[in-house]
Amino acid sequence: MSDHPIEALMKTAMESIKEMVDVNTVVGDPVETKDGMVIIPISRVSCGFAAGGGEYSTSPEEKTQTGKTPFGGGSGAGVSVQPMGFLVVGQNQIRLIPVEGNLVADRLLDLAPQVLNQMQSLINKNKNHSVINQNCPM
Repeated sequence: MSDHPIEALMKTAMESIKEMVDVNTVVGDPVETKDGMVIIPISRVSCGFAAGGGEYSTSPEEKTQTGKTPFGGGSGAGVSVQPMGFLVVGQNQIRLIPVEGNLVADRLLDLAPQVLNQMQSLINKNKNHSVINQNCPM
């Protein structure tokens, strides 16, 4: 393996990216609610990397004492973390709630069974209350 300066430059940049982006960046730390639900944030991570360099010399006298020409280089990296949604685990079900999209329609569909159950219990309660009022003269 060569000991060219560009290799050290690239190695340093890649190690820095590795430290920034790990599995906890993509799948965040879970949060547990009081009712036992676990919420896990999910994100999309994108990264880019570029490195370059070159040896330069304007005259033969510019060689360093080691006999090598001077080296100039640089590197750059970019990381983008975009939230995608939340994974909700609990009550014997797993749901993915996206950050973007039609959340109102999704939420209404999720709540429809609960609303129907509540309406049915109200109707049954009113029927029972009517029967009691008919049996009790005022």
